[in-house]
Amino acid sequence: MNFYQQCPFDHGYPRFVCETFLDASWTPNTERTDIIPSTQNGMGIISYLKFHAMSAQQQPEWLATACLLGDYLVKEVLTPDTGKYPAFTRSTGRRAQFPQPADCGSQSDRPYEIQPDKGGIAGFALLQLFEATGEARYLAQALQNARVLAANQQDGDDAHSPWPFRVDYRSGEGRGPISGNMTYILRLYDLLAAHGYGEFSTQRQALWRWIKNHQIPSAAGDGALFAQFFEDHDTPTNRSAWAPLNLARYLLERKDWLDQDWQSDCRSLIDFVRANFTHQEFGLTVCHEQDEDRQAWGGVNSTYGAVLALYAGAVESPSLASEARQALNFTLYSIDEQGRPRDLPQSGQPGGWQEDAHTDVIHNYVDAMGAFPQWGDSVDVPPEGGFS
Repeated sequence: MNFYQQCPFDHGYPRFVCETFLDASWTPNTERTDIIPSTQNGMGIISYLKFHAMSAQQQPEWLATACLLGDYLVKEVLTPDTGKYPAFTRSTGRRAQFPQPADCGSQSDRPYEIQPDKGGIAGFALLQLFEATGEARYLAQALQNARVLAANQQDGDDAHSPWPFRVDYRSGEGRGPISGNMTYILRLYDLLAAHGYGEFSTQRQALWRWIKNHQIPSAAGDGALFAQFFEDHDTPTNRSAWAPLNLARYLLERKDWLDQDWQSDCRSLIDFVRANFTHQEFGLTVCHEQDEDRQAWGGVNSTYGAVLALYAGAVESPSLASEARQALNFTLYSIDEQGRPRDLPQSGQPGGWQEDAHTDVIHNYVDAMGAFPQWGDSVDVPPEGGFS
């Protein structure tokens, strides 16, 4: 966290806010013009707010950085004010564009496409930022995202999620019938309801019914309803570990209020991930991203460690707690003595994807230390020979 406070600014933002690919000297990779603003900055806001809370709100720089992450989402990466998804936060874009042009879709998005689930991530993060600051602009954008999502929501079934994975924001034409990450839209609806916005109750109930009656049971089978999350892939059947893990995290946070079957449902989700997305490195069990990428990137492996820790604490399982801690230590050894992280342990140099190096990593360690506070008081020794 201290290393990232040294980040230089561009156009009023720390460079890691508006660039996705950076080296250890904060130099952008000019061969990668693509960015992933909603996931990168949305999870970054969540990370910085959790870290700020963990430090008893004594270090205002963490909240200040969260605001810069939020300001970028509000000011620079919205769709135009017309079409089926107006003024909606984008899933992808292009570096060095302030604001993003109308046709900025990148990675596996087409020029005018957005991913509805990423608007859920951004909206929920901005609503949390509103709670922390009282700044109305964050609430306004969270509401806009939620209202656009509600207007485009459909009834899901065994072959379709309530939103497609990608849509053309102009026409609403969908691409990819399954969007595995429905958790953050549910979080957004739930948190808005807590603020008195009852207008989303029907859509919230319908979304939860789909998750409970279709998506969670899918984990006991082939997990097909957890397909598609990552911005740079578009195979319709490509399942991810990120989506079921983040659903399990929310069930653990809300427990009986949301799902009386939380324990068995969480176990089903975690077992699905362990069966399909874990492998051994240096004798440790680590988690990879998706069917099409079997590497233990920092974001998903720290997510695995955090969610497993939360579940182990809830069910009092020392063996699962040990596995969780090992996974978290694996990603920690991607950080050098100067505080410079790698996005992947095997990466030759620090830096890379900023989501996997930083923004989707920090909050996972905060969650794990919340479940096991004693883990913040000691450091494990790496395996013999260390990590390469």
